[in-house]
Amino acid sequence: MAVARAFGRSSADTKRREAERLAALEQLDLLDTPRDEGFDRIVRLIKQIFTIDIGLVSLIDAHRQWYKACSGLSADEVPREDTFCRYVVDYEEAIVVQDATADSRFAHHPAVTGDAHIRFYAGVPLRTREGHIIGTVCAIDRRPRSFGAKDLAILEELAGAAMDRIELLQSAATDSLTEALTRRAFKQEADQLISLALRHQHDLACIVLDIDHFKSVNDTHGHAAGDEVLRAVAETCKANLRVGDLFGRLGGEEFSIVLPHVDREGAISVAEKMRTAVSSQLLRGDYGALNVTASFGISSLSIISKDIETLLAQADAAMYRAKHQGRNQCVSWSTIRPDHAAGSRRRVLKAGTILFNDRRSTIDCTVKSLGEDSAALSVSNSLGVPSEFVLVIKGEGFETTCQVVAQDRQNLEVAFRF
Repeated sequence: MAVARAFGRSSADTKRREAERLAALEQLDLLDTPRDEGFDRIVRLIKQIFTIDIGLVSLIDAHRQWYKACSGLSADEVPREDTFCRYVVDYEEAIVVQDATADSRFAHHPAVTGDAHIRFYAGVPLRTREGHIIGTVCAIDRRPRSFGAKDLAILEELAGAAMDRIELLQSAATDSLTEALTRRAFKQEADQLISLALRHQHDLACIVLDIDHFKSVNDTHGHAAGDEVLRAVAETCKANLRVGDLFGRLGGEEFSIVLPHVDREGAISVAEKMRTAVSSQLLRGDYGALNVTASFGISSLSIISKDIETLLAQADAAMYRAKHQGRNQCVSWSTIRPDHAAGSRRRVLKAGTILFNDRRSTIDCTVKSLGEDSAALSVSNSLGVPSEFVLVIKGEGFETTCQVVAQDRQNLEVAFRF
């Protein structure tokens, strides 16, 4: 019934529902946010209740499944086309696979035939009050097993608890680990400071910083050590800021700062001061001694860059360039594109396709922000993406040639070539 309903829809209806789903996910602004103990507890409960190997709470955007919480798998995300969970989104209801080797959809899947050895899967929708499926809650095992109506009802209750947690986080103002502003609260307060700056015609600058090689800290020393690094970096940064400056945690190891009454040169000086303070700090614990560094990107208010999304996009691009140039350095947006004053951006979450090699090669992407002359894209892996390509936004008739301005492993900042 679910398959018939999903594949009985018209192409236009499918595109409309997907656009609405992505808009609901974008509104929540949860992708790539920090770990949260509430979700970690849910995945632990999944494993304990069902006595299985893997518990998962995920969000699914245009091109990937991102794990908000996961116990039993080492990855943080996987391409959407490679997931079992894409069927939950397509069918818009729970999927139970008691033995993946006996299911034609999954029998030859790499997760089934390879080292992961997945055999059992139960996934239920993570559904908003308006009915949009933004992700999944899953119970996964490495041996076949039965899963009755009562089991499915329990998993759906846990999905409801996960959605309750999402709604609660919408009102949170402070990150519990670092005491920085949450991403949502940071942007709200930044909007107010930008409005004041524009009204009274005073300077304002934005800094984005990302801890270098943070994943290796977690992988080598564990999440407890990673948490200590995050707290230490946050404290060091705040010690070098004024009372009226904004300091927020945008993602796992990414922070942002808004500096009222500070111009671009002043912001570069502040960023360099923080970079030096972070890199000179030696952290000690059960893991031994750790020295960490961070990469910084700077942008400033202008007649073009006069909203927080544009300032963050420009500072992000500068930070990606700092990473690409060797890390542990500060880069200003103005030094990346001195010949190109990028226009304003709006935050979006749209499905896109990167075309290259005379359109014979394609890579799915998610368009994260979009302007008249530039965009920010997210991909599963930017390795192999050429410096120039064609971007197509599905369902909108949008197609243009792009030049890569800056990038890291999963993010591309591009300028349109007309």
